[in-house]
Amino acid sequence: MPCAFPPSKSGAAHTAYPGWSVYYATKAVLDQHARAVALDGRANLKFCSVAPGVVDTDMQAEIRATSAERFPMLERFQALKRDGHLATAQQAAGKLVAHLLCDAYGVTPLADLRDLPDVS
Repeated sequence: MPCAFPPSKSGAAHTAYPGWSVYYATKAVLDQHARAVALDGRANLKFCSVAPGVVDTDMQAEIRATSAERFPMLERFQALKRDGHLATAQQAAGKLVAHLLCDAYGVTPLADLRDLPDVS
């Protein structure tokens, strides 16, 4: 199935929040690894670092239950939930599967599921 979308990257790979240094570092490493693999130019290898967007997971619930003293960005994450800006795990999984089956998978080293249409 043909598809196209602009390459993007994980927000966590380039925006840091207090207390999340290891989480952000690993996201950035994944993006850089994908870029390096793409530069290797192996035509038989499809590889992509996929940013799922902000998904309503147990991690998100734990963040929202944290005190503002422990996590200064608490209001931002509470607002994401309150304002309906979180994807469900099912939505993210559907987009991921659609992307993996797409002819364009692996054409770019980075992809952002938020750039893909919703799948039913």
